Amino acid sequence: MTRENRFRLVPMRPRDPHEGGRTASTLELFFDLVFVVAVSIASAELHHELTAGHVADGILNYAIVFFGIWWAWMNFTWFATSFDTDDWFYRVLTIVQMGGVLVLASGIGPAFEDHDFTVLIIAYVVMRLGMVAQWLRASRTPGPSGRAALIYAGGIALVQVLWLASLLLPREWFSVALVVLIAAELAVPLVAERIGSTPWHPHHITERYGLFTLILLGESLLGSANAIIEALRGIDELGPLIGVAALALVSTAALWWIYFWAPHHHAIGSFANSLAYGYGHYFVFAAAGAFSAGIEVEIDVLTDHSTLHAPWSSFAFTVPLAVFLLGVWLLVIRPRADRIVNTVVPVAALLVLIDPLVPVPFAVTTLILAAVVVVLVWRRPIEPAGHRER
Repeated sequence: MTRENRFRLVPMRPRDPHEGGRTASTLELFFDLVFVVAVSIASAELHHELTAGHVADGILNYAIVFFGIWWAWMNFTWFATSFDTDDWFYRVLTIVQMGGVLVLASGIGPAFEDHDFTVLIIAYVVMRLGMVAQWLRASRTPGPSGRAALIYAGGIALVQVLWLASLLLPREWFSVALVVLIAAELAVPLVAERIGSTPWHPHHITERYGLFTLILLGESLLGSANAIIEALRGIDELGPLIGVAALALVSTAALWWIYFWAPHHHAIGSFANSLAYGYGHYFVFAAAGAFSAGIEVEIDVLTDHSTLHAPWSSFAFTVPLAVFLLGVWLLVIRPRADRIVNTVVPVAALLVLIDPLVPVPFAVTTLILAAVVVVLVWRRPIEPAGHRER
């Protein structure tokens, strides 16, 4: 192979949505790793805010920060399922976006502590400009995919200019601009896919979502384990701490079991279904990332390091659990489950949510989640006619 061939760019054409054996690439897995850093910092900042009693500010800041993390990840993921060429320029642009994620992570602290979003927005814009370059490459494709790619590139670029302009606004106007710009980001795919269309591979895209869910659940296990190990140094009675450890393990295992009970690729069909699946996962991902913060808040209460007190502190972990359960049920389980499962899962989410009002919330939460898993083992997901997997 000549030097010229080594550096030649592969024409960026739409990938076959029915391509056999399509799986996540090593570059995609590498890309996911940098998001572990951002999610970990966001979760830690949420934990500190909740422990300090700044509940409303903590949740709002977490929701905003997590949007930036999730939206950057999701946009790359859906682009890659459509146009991944894996040539050197595609890799370089992906690594540039990874650098933006790391800089974004450094801006999470100021966003929580001082409501200063400058670093976070600049890093976010860097990531999104990397996507603009990718979409411009894809826009050379003739037909509907090329038209959609051009709208994506122009729409994203325009919104990034507005993000930078928002930094010049007075603080009292920034909150309004934030809502408007988030809505604008969400609207770009709607406009682009209406004017054109891009293909997506159902198995590949849902595998990517599943892998990111595993990363978030693993982050919850790691954060909870570190908090428990740290708490062992300053607590005399181990009983409550053991209860928290059991809750963290059983809950995380149950979330994994519930999430992967039904095959996800059936949820990716029409544009409306795919949009619901893609956008709805914001709540599933955010809840998974917030769960470890809730466990750490509960540990702070046990070690007298929190201004929150029981039972209100327990809502820090029951709310994420309930949101995760309801999100997965609505997006994936409900269309593929029978009446029993479709009754048990939402009722379980409600019971988990109000669990802190019960004298022994740890035990009840664990039992509820274990009961859901038992029901899922008992009942099998309903496969569409002609799509039953072997």
